[in-house]
Amino acid sequence: MKKIFFQGFSLVVLFLAAWFALRQVDWMTFFKVEQATESLEEKLGDLFADIFGKDELYSSDIKAPVDSILTHICTTNGIDRDKIKLHIVANDEVNAFALPDKHLVVFSGLILTAENEAELSGVIGHELAHIQLDHVMKKLVKELGLTVLISMTSGGGGEVIRETAKMLSSTAFDRELEREADIKSVDYMVKADIRPEPFADFLFRLSAKQPDILKNLTWISTHPESKERAEYIIEYSRGRLDGGKPVLGQEAWEALQARLNEL
Repeated sequence: MKKIFFQGFSLVVLFLAAWFALRQVDWMTFFKVEQATESLEEKLGDLFADIFGKDELYSSDIKAPVDSILTHICTTNGIDRDKIKLHIVANDEVNAFALPDKHLVVFSGLILTAENEAELSGVIGHELAHIQLDHVMKKLVKELGLTVLISMTSGGGGEVIRETAKMLSSTAFDRELEREADIKSVDYMVKADIRPEPFADFLFRLSAKQPDILKNLTWISTHPESKERAEYIIEYSRGRLDGGKPVLGQEAWEALQARLNEL
């Protein structure tokens, strides 16, 4: 009995020792999983950004005002602005979306449809939240799987890349992630001293558009239950910020829209 007990005790000790030793290993570093994931995301981001790059607007009188809004939201919320890659694209669709590796795409149609800079700020904050909460890669892995994503960065699957880029620009996340991004956007706006209520106004207004107009309102039409979203944004925003102040000012905002109308 003593021998059996000793053998059993020895096995338990060995198991605990092995378990403790294994816990000391940084497996993410050991297998370089994190580095590989970052490399994959960077390659995917470049691939998708290139698809929209042919229509990108680089003029400083267009990009600088939007960049000012993004930079203000980032700096007041402790977000590394240098890692966010802003792309303003000439496209009539009312749309903005996030791509892998912190690429943020804003269509000119969205800027022209927004009635003020606070409405645009709400949408930018929403997409920035998707980036910061890693929703983009989670969606891609869930929809396509790592094997397909890796093959896309290995020189093949041109059509798959284009279709995936289209999916990212025209398909909403699930309701839980959309709500999370909405709430986070309100938090961003409050810390940036930007009134969040206009973000809800934007959703209310666009959701009321007629069906024949809605086809060009990509951002709103691909985000279901817009009225419900606007209502919980209003509820969450209530009493969180008194006043607020613009980043650009009315004159600069109107100049931005006038410049886009010239295109």
